[in-house]
Amino acid sequence: MRRTDRLFEILQLFRGGKLLLGRDIAERLEVSLRTVYRDIDTLVASGVPIEGERGLGYILREPIFLPPLTLTLEEHRALHLAIAILRQTADAELAEAAGRLCDKIDAVVPSELQRRDPLHEVSVYAAEVVAPAKHLPALRQAVAERQVVEIAYDSLKGERTERCIQPLQTEYWGRLWICAAWCRTRQAFRAFRVDRIAQCRPTGETFQDEAGKRYADYLAQLDYSADS
Repeated sequence: MRRTDRLFEILQLFRGGKLLLGRDIAERLEVSLRTVYRDIDTLVASGVPIEGERGLGYILREPIFLPPLTLTLEEHRALHLAIAILRQTADAELAEAAGRLCDKIDAVVPSELQRRDPLHEVSVYAAEVVAPAKHLPALRQAVAERQVVEIAYDSLKGERTERCIQPLQTEYWGRLWICAAWCRTRQAFRAFRVDRIAQCRPTGETFQDEAGKRYADYLAQLDYSADS
């Protein structure tokens, strides 16, 4: 997490007006207690009215006001709609992040938008996901960090195979999450249904971009197949 993002997160925690212990903030943000102390010193030095001492806790004595986020009614509605869909169709980690994002947006939009129900005329009933994509967080991390992973995959015919893959992208197709990957076992691109991945094990190895094995090459192959 970038320091600017972390400082904003600390401000959000103080908005409740409760006494906060440094160790609780550190646990919430997954950083060291020393880092929390430095961040709070930075906020105090910049004029944020935080009072307290190390080891005893901190509290925000006066409310702070962040500048409103300028959004039109339709933009606000679009964000809430996208977040509502995400909270129903993604893994628990993304769903929780979507909820926090929603709270942050509503905290800084103009008061006239805060008084409106952004989904007053829209209801979200996401299509039932075929099966829980429990390995989605690990695969998203593997894509972000270019980690080689080994998976046990159950085909539609019920056959289980062991694969070594380079995950390139995770894709949501309405009811299914798909992991597009370069399969080292088959030496070809493959699209794996995440709900059919029985096991997912990081190998500790990372991979680099290689011509013919990138996500752009995967998409180009799909375009070629569609045209031919």
